[in-house]
Amino acid sequence: MRTGSEPATARSALRARFWLSLWGLVWAIFGTAAFALAGHPGWAVACGVLWLVVTVDLTVILRHIRQGPHYQPGPDVPPYRPPRS
Repeated sequence: MRTGSEPATARSALRARFWLSLWGLVWAIFGTAAFALAGHPGWAVACGVLWLVVTVDLTVILRHIRQGPHYQPGPDVPPYRPPRS
């Protein structure tokens, strides 16, 4: 059901985000190690920063998943009404 307020009340596919972030975490760790061993410190630092960003994103995703149906509603939960203010 569409209400016209989807940009303000959109729901995220948290399980898909979780698996994509996990995939990114694996590659960031691999890239950090590979570039460090290959002697490319700039790329190793870039992958390390990406590793940090993905870790924070995974933490937020897991927090939202654990908060329950407010952030991970099922198909039987109707869309949220936008705020009146």
